[in-house]
Amino acid sequence: MASRNALKVDIAEQCYHAYNRGVNKCSIFKDEQDYHAFLNLLKRYLDDKPQLYRRKVSFPTLKGKIELLTYCLMPNHFHLLFYQVDEGSMKKLMQNVCASYTAYFNKKYSRVGHLFQGVYKASLISSDSYIQHISRYIHLNPKEYKAWPYSSLQYYIGTNKAEWIKPERVLTFFENDVDDYVQFIEDYESQKELMDDLKHELADGAEKY
Repeated sequence: MASRNALKVDIAEQCYHAYNRGVNKCSIFKDEQDYHAFLNLLKRYLDDKPQLYRRKVSFPTLKGKIELLTYCLMPNHFHLLFYQVDEGSMKKLMQNVCASYTAYFNKKYSRVGHLFQGVYKASLISSDSYIQHISRYIHLNPKEYKAWPYSSLQYYIGTNKAEWIKPERVLTFFENDVDDYVQFIEDYESQKELMDDLKHELADGAEKY
């Protein structure tokens, strides 16, 4: 289940659902370039090949310290499901990504100030069943989820592949991997009540980092 602990929980070898939205519910992604800029920042820290800053210095890699299992970017918010290998790695990743993206966004749109509604929130996921349901919840955020280009569903069904996205940790819960996971997604209508309860529990149990 999602942790309701009032204290901040930062534990190694655990899954977390991290999420945030734009300040005052404003858009944080306005065009295709914005979505790709955010994803490229995640890739910068998670990819096998380190990226260079101004072609001179490598950005610090968090590969092997944290895994991105599932993601979905929506116009005014995002959802990320992580497996944190080393304590503190999610905090480091999110602080770097959100700060860099805010700087990019403010420069592009000639604005100043905060972009996100406070610091990101994260819920510790302590059961295998909740990992599965949260992955589905994230993928089902867009109304036309099968065609939404800014989610990790494409990596689950094999349309795309990338070393910095790790769907395998979720797919191992399903006997026939992709086929069973797709069916699990499509069963949403019959699970609507469960999904709605999950949404409220995540909101109540969120920790600020």
